[in-house]
Amino acid sequence: MSEMRQTSVSYTDEHEIFRASVRRFFEEECAPRQAEWREAGMAPHSIWKRAGELGFLCARLPEEYGGADADFLFSVILLEEQARSGAVSPMFSLHSDVVTPYIAHYGTAEQKAHFLPRMATGEYVGAIGMTEPSGGSDLKNLRTTARREGDDYVINGQKTFISNGITCNLLILAAQTERANGGRAVSLFLVDTDEVEGFKRGRNLKKLGQKACDTAELFFEDMRVPSSALLGGTEGQGFGQLMNRLVEERLMTAVASMAIIERAMALTIEYVKERKAFGQRIIDFQNTRFKLAECKTEAKVLRVFLDRCIQEFMAGELDAAKAAMLKYWATEQQVSIVDQCVQLHGGYGYILDFPIAQMWADGRIARIYGGANEVMKDIIGRTI
Repeated sequence: MSEMRQTSVSYTDEHEIFRASVRRFFEEECAPRQAEWREAGMAPHSIWKRAGELGFLCARLPEEYGGADADFLFSVILLEEQARSGAVSPMFSLHSDVVTPYIAHYGTAEQKAHFLPRMATGEYVGAIGMTEPSGGSDLKNLRTTARREGDDYVINGQKTFISNGITCNLLILAAQTERANGGRAVSLFLVDTDEVEGFKRGRNLKKLGQKACDTAELFFEDMRVPSSALLGGTEGQGFGQLMNRLVEERLMTAVASMAIIERAMALTIEYVKERKAFGQRIIDFQNTRFKLAECKTEAKVLRVFLDRCIQEFMAGELDAAKAAMLKYWATEQQVSIVDQCVQLHGGYGYILDFPIAQMWADGRIARIYGGANEVMKDIIGRTI
């Protein structure tokens, strides 16, 4: 498969050495096992520890916590190479770039010392519990509650669609705590799922795609956690913490979408140059060239916008509205372009033995997670 990556982001020799190592890991140790993990419904804990041994987890953490004090581009590289390899599972970026930064940015010294080294080694696998059966993006109306009782919090409620929900050892849980004036506010809790009572995992949900990734229902029935589990040690900070982290989460979603588009294009160009119909290659039909020209143009425009957003994020300048634009547009293009590539594969595009079919099934969720694209449009619309 030809390399299609063309970027204006400046990568150093150190970045490219890391890319080569990551690419080898995904191609040799993850991609060949996707069918096995789809059958199991998840990746084994051993692959998390293997990634930790290689230094691929939480690389941006300071060395004192087991990281490499690396820059943001190391996270971009890891996610790009995972997407290009076709390895949907494990969800390393969720662990390293979504869950871990909550502790690194908002945790107390004790919370950082306890959790971060374990996240870097893969001893702990992270998940974040926001979505509930009654809604996903409406964080101010969570029904999960945390009531202070002595030195503990007693938590009751339910979460659903939780990625890494079956395998996680650490869950960042969003719940409503009571204010002194009788109102409620969102707070986040660090739940060591191996240590608490009253925590129950539901079924590993059967999904349209991404079947190698576990997605679970979680239940909390008078679950007790110590007051030290409150992220940052102060109640009522959860909504702001969640909002602040969503910009990076949506940027990383777009990084994955871009890499998936580039892989889909490369696979399809290779296929249409080899496959023949009516005495000529599929690529020789004008319709094929026109469709690929459209896809290539859309991908190029997205790449320019993505690179600009990466640069702005690294400079501390990427705002919520632009991140929403990027997430919305990148995932829309991903779903559209992969679908066009399925069409150009003909009947083979519908057979799961062909990578493009698996990409189609796995990729549809992109328009929903990280905030549904309708929510992204609403965020953008407020700036008009």
